[in-house]
Amino acid sequence: MNLFSPLTLGSFSIGNRIVMAPMTRSRADAKGVLSSLTAEYYGLRADAGLIITEGTGTSEMGMGYARTPGIYNEEQVAAWRLITDAVHAKGGKIFLQLMHVGRIAHSANRNIPEAPVAPSAIRAEGMMWTDSEGMQPNDLPRALELEEIPAVIAEFGEATKRALQAGFDGVELHAASGYLPNQFLSPGANLRTDIYGGTIENRNRFVIETLQAMIATAGSAGKIGMKVSPGMKFNGIDDQDCIPAYEALAAAISPLGLAYLHVMRTGIGAEAALRKAFSGKLLLGGGFLRDEAEKALVEGAADAIVFGTPFVANPDLVARFEVAAPLQNADPATFYTPGPHGYTDYPVL
Repeated sequence: MNLFSPLTLGSFSIGNRIVMAPMTRSRADAKGVLSSLTAEYYGLRADAGLIITEGTGTSEMGMGYARTPGIYNEEQVAAWRLITDAVHAKGGKIFLQLMHVGRIAHSANRNIPEAPVAPSAIRAEGMMWTDSEGMQPNDLPRALELEEIPAVIAEFGEATKRALQAGFDGVELHAASGYLPNQFLSPGANLRTDIYGGTIENRNRFVIETLQAMIATAGSAGKIGMKVSPGMKFNGIDDQDCIPAYEALAAAISPLGLAYLHVMRTGIGAEAALRKAFSGKLLLGGGFLRDEAEKALVEGAADAIVFGTPFVANPDLVARFEVAAPLQNADPATFYTPGPHGYTDYPVL
């Protein structure tokens, strides 16, 4: 087994084990609609075994950053259809990453006046970019009422339906990086005393019910994946000794039959624990280069490896890996800027 071996994930097969990571690129318009430029961007990278898109909002309330895409109206669905068509035309597979930012939001980046929502009314540390006001602190969220939570979960189901209508092969729940599902998982962000807070089982409940809603809409768990980032100190999440909680989550979702669990390694060794606790396919990301990725596959640490920044600067990353060609370096100054520069203009071999 190596990076170029085929792999079955849920209800479909991929031609290699090189996965493109979800990466925010901020090329949508103010309504969360992407353009043909993004179809070109993903189409150029379609030889990845699987592309996982940038985080995409499930509702207006789920949006919080400048120029990020959504999947909650027909205009957005039509734009995504151009992208899935571009990838499929080249034989690629593509999953949409579903994202609800929760408390990681600023009013200058939103089209609604309401405060963001979260498990608890705790402002996340840190700043975010707004096009109109520059860097700003995250807004203070309000805590979701217990009776509101089923509707938020249902939004993920509706977003799954729209994603499949847009031609995606499947969807990934973004339960990492400090966004709403991760906020429910975190004892530092979730101070609830009802059935969604307190114990590990209760804190896991939102994520499990959300996955169940997505599976019910998709009609197959093989079209659903999930990303987690145990120990990642980002967006105000700083959980200590979190591996047992994530082991419990992995064990709880194993019977669902997901296409995969996508784990971001963060230096605490959680990926090894989740490899044992989760019975399905495991995708592993976090700073891999070719040789280390091959080693991880040979040793059985993962079933596929997720690459982020290398795909930004190397649209032909798979071809470069095949011939051991040198990689181009990405320009961080263009990661989130509008337009084609640093997006679709990196040369190929």
